[in-house]
Amino acid sequence: MRSTFVLIHRYVGLVMAGFLLIAGLTGALLAWNHELEEWINSDLYRIHPPFAGAPLLDPLVLRERMLVQYPDVRIDFLSLEIEADKAVNIYFRAKPDPNGGEAVELINNELFVNPYTAEILGQRKWGDISQGMKNFMPFIYKFHYTLALGIIGRYAFGVIALLWTLDCFIGAYLTFPRRTRRPKNPRRSDQKNWWQHWQQAWKVRWRSNSYKLNFDLHSAGGLWPWAMLLVFAWSSVAFNLSEVYAPVMQTVFESQPSVRKIPKLAKPNLTPAIGWFEARATARQLIGKQAKLQGFTVHQEQRLIYDPKTGSYRYEVLSSRDVSDHHGGTRMAFNASTGELIALWLPTGVASGDTVTSWLLSLHVASVWGWPFKLFVCLVGMAVAMLSVTGVVIWWRKRSAFRRVNQKTRCKDNKLAV
Repeated sequence: MRSTFVLIHRYVGLVMAGFLLIAGLTGALLAWNHELEEWINSDLYRIHPPFAGAPLLDPLVLRERMLVQYPDVRIDFLSLEIEADKAVNIYFRAKPDPNGGEAVELINNELFVNPYTAEILGQRKWGDISQGMKNFMPFIYKFHYTLALGIIGRYAFGVIALLWTLDCFIGAYLTFPRRTRRPKNPRRSDQKNWWQHWQQAWKVRWRSNSYKLNFDLHSAGGLWPWAMLLVFAWSSVAFNLSEVYAPVMQTVFESQPSVRKIPKLAKPNLTPAIGWFEARATARQLIGKQAKLQGFTVHQEQRLIYDPKTGSYRYEVLSSRDVSDHHGGTRMAFNASTGELIALWLPTGVASGDTVTSWLLSLHVASVWGWPFKLFVCLVGMAVAMLSVTGVVIWWRKRSAFRRVNQKTRCKDNKLAV
């Protein structure tokens, strides 16, 4: 059994090595995504109020002004968060072809807007590294998530994440001491028990030769952050391979219906009966009622999204049911024609599976417990990269040693034959 697991761990590890090296290094950067993004693009993000106490424009007003300047685009996703010293990011896309053709691909799809004056500070096509450093962090995100290969890369990383999840358990098992025959005299004081033997796997022999050091880094480096590695692996399945994650979690735990899985209309409704200002007022009223019924508090409204395919608005807030410090996961959907509530999804407190998922995803993106946890996630990301490298080195050295033994055996056989 052990030898079988060794082979599985070896070859699955070789398949995963390159992917996890990329995921680990990019993940270490993404732990500081917002900080690095604002530092690299300080000219786009950082602003100063025109005068003390200057009023901020309503996000919906900013949306309207952008649509006046760009009449050929749609803005269906709007952040409702505005900070006094930061530009507002507004994402847009081309209007669909009225003759039924495909929408024209835009040169840019993101604007940086001054929230005091509605001045456009800059724009970019999110993730397009050919535009230079202003897209460095978005490109790192795409590379981390999909290898910048779109749907193919997303599924490839999803399969790797699934293998990684299984290999977490195999790798942990292989650190356990080998079973030995019981000693003839079990009372002998020099016989170490199982726990004492396993303690050696958690240690790094820093002063030993390079092979032992590399092996210890791989073994102990996988044991110490093991729980977090499993969190990263299984949450990556949630991000990239929901077709596997959702059925597994729904089999084991309870879950709420997703607000994103609303039946589509026969034909997209591009002009909802309820406009954006009325939609926000309706959303606030609906979420207030639900907060009283479900016993939670709304801390901050974050996004208002319109989906023409379903004819519905989605309203997202940060609430007392959220795990994350700043990423609101409390979601509500309502009909864009009637204002009727369609669905409410709460991150915690309703369904155990959703609570687990909320924690997994929040831990993955380092959105809990402030900068100390971001630092921890950054270090674990580098550990993932280190495990990939040390695993390949172990395989290569064993392979080289095996070849040398075979070569010596052949030489001896040739001499005997002569």
